[in-house]
Amino acid sequence: MGSDLLVLLAAIAAVVAAVCSLLSFRMLALGGSRDDERDRERRSDRAQMRAQLAEVERVLADRLAQGRVEVSDRLGQMAAVLQREQGEARLALANGLREMAAHNADRLGAIQRSVNEQLHAAVEKQMQTSFQRVLEQFAAVQKAMGEVSTMTAQIGDLKRLFSNVKTRGGWGEAQLRTILDDVLPAGSYEHNRKLNEASGEVVEFAVRMPVRGARPPLLAIDSKFPTESYERLLAAVEAVDADAERTARRALEAVVRLEARKIAGKYILPPVTVEFAVLYLPTDGLYAEVARIPGLIDELGRVHRVLVMGPSLMPALLRTVHLGYVTLALEEKTDLISQLLGATRQEMVKMDGVLEKLGRNAQAMSSSIEEARRRTRVVARRLREVDAPDAAGGAVEELGLVLGPPGIE
Repeated sequence: MGSDLLVLLAAIAAVVAAVCSLLSFRMLALGGSRDDERDRERRSDRAQMRAQLAEVERVLADRLAQGRVEVSDRLGQMAAVLQREQGEARLALANGLREMAAHNADRLGAIQRSVNEQLHAAVEKQMQTSFQRVLEQFAAVQKAMGEVSTMTAQIGDLKRLFSNVKTRGGWGEAQLRTILDDVLPAGSYEHNRKLNEASGEVVEFAVRMPVRGARPPLLAIDSKFPTESYERLLAAVEAVDADAERTARRALEAVVRLEARKIAGKYILPPVTVEFAVLYLPTDGLYAEVARIPGLIDELGRVHRVLVMGPSLMPALLRTVHLGYVTLALEEKTDLISQLLGATRQEMVKMDGVLEKLGRNAQAMSSSIEEARRRTRVVARRLREVDAPDAAGGAVEELGLVLGPPGIE
């Protein structure tokens, strides 16, 4: 329909152009005529033009009417086609949307099932792992509870063990023996040594001091462990009870003073022992609490001549004693070293005489070698002159003079 309309418009434009050109031609043709003829012709032309224009208008009107009808028909057909195509497109779109919705629903269902399966597997695995971890932790807790129960029983055993004075004394004695064995040389101390035959008092350990003599003095070492006083002090400190702490500390001080006085009275017996003894406390905590009592350790050392030692300080004292043993051994070997130095001096004097003789012999040998070399040079020179016939006789005589008569060296 659009193409027919364009054709109709092109025809109308062609007719109008033809009319215009005809009018122009007529006007040019009539320009040179006379005025009256021109007027008549103009009127005639105008009448013809009107008639032609009327015919053209009629034709155009017919064409326009026919075009309107055709356009209306075409528009009706196009509207029907468009309605039919829109209906079909709408139906196809609805079917496509319905199929797409069904496909998307299927895909979403498949994705949801896959996600649900993965989530179920992940949750189940996580639950199994968590349950296994909980079981392991529960087993570890049960094991720890068993260990705690065992440790509690052992602590109870230790408390019962240390509640016996003889047992805790044996524990301190065993610990002190270990320190002595680690630091001192073998045979440098005695265990349960009786110091005074009259009283029959026996000290736990007696260390032989490193001095010269048939009977070196002994250092008495006794181990004490006042558990009751120490535990009361720890309980008061843990409960933050200042009054109970002061009371327990005074009780601990009284026990330590009493033990130091006993050691001084029983184990300091010069010249059998040295003029001091050692009170050994088996734990560093106990020693620290005793050291916190102002002036107690200094007073015990000054008044009773008793040194208070703990597990950290005892090895230092014993290493000093061990150093004394090393010094004594070096002093005992001094005479042997002097004898070795004297013998070495005598051997050096003999070696000097031997070297002197060897030097004289080497000097004589050097002179003999130099004389032999001189004679060898003379003989070689004379042998080179043998090649000359006139000088052969003189060379032989000179060679005889150089070598000397037979039998002379």
